[in-house]
Amino acid sequence: MMKRLLTILCLPAALLLLSSTEGWSLPACGGGNYHNWTNCFGTYTWPSGDKYVGEWKDGTGHGQGTITYPDGEKYVGGWKDGKSHGYGTYTYASGAKYVGEFKNDKYHGQGTYTYADGGKYVGEHKDSKSHGHGTYTHADGEKYVGEFKNDKYHGQGTYTYADGGKYVGEHKDSKSHGHGTYTH
Repeated sequence: MMKRLLTILCLPAALLLLSSTEGWSLPACGGGNYHNWTNCFGTYTWPSGDKYVGEWKDGTGHGQGTITYPDGEKYVGGWKDGKSHGYGTYTYASGAKYVGEFKNDKYHGQGTYTYADGGKYVGEHKDSKSHGHGTYTHADGEKYVGEFKNDKYHGQGTYTYADGGKYVGEHKDSKSHGHGTYTH
């Protein structure tokens, strides 16, 4: 009985692991101008060196795909009408990385942005900026948990300093502003 249950539980996972070239894959895109590729899987490299590998619809990336740039930057994830859309990962040449939701080529929704210096923001994004509730941990260990607006601490939040001091209260433009309590 246990063996049968394991088989039933593992089968869906195994099916999900099939690559896009196996199982229920789209047909290969072929011949002619990529502008005519639709409902297919293919690779195209532009004269600039940008290379897209993935699903196509109406001559643009649509579905799942990967684009790599000559400078080493890369995006892997969902596409809609030629723009990063849905869940994905963007890796920068500097070593910074964003993993999360995209909308129309911008970070939008929940995600994690790890900076090249080791700092990390986890939370809400809007138009590629920290916006909403989130946590920013500096490379030196200092931490802010609270509201953000346009990449700045803005609204209620808690800032914990490396020496253990803590400010709980209002922030504006990434500074303590308004009512709050500082504890040494």
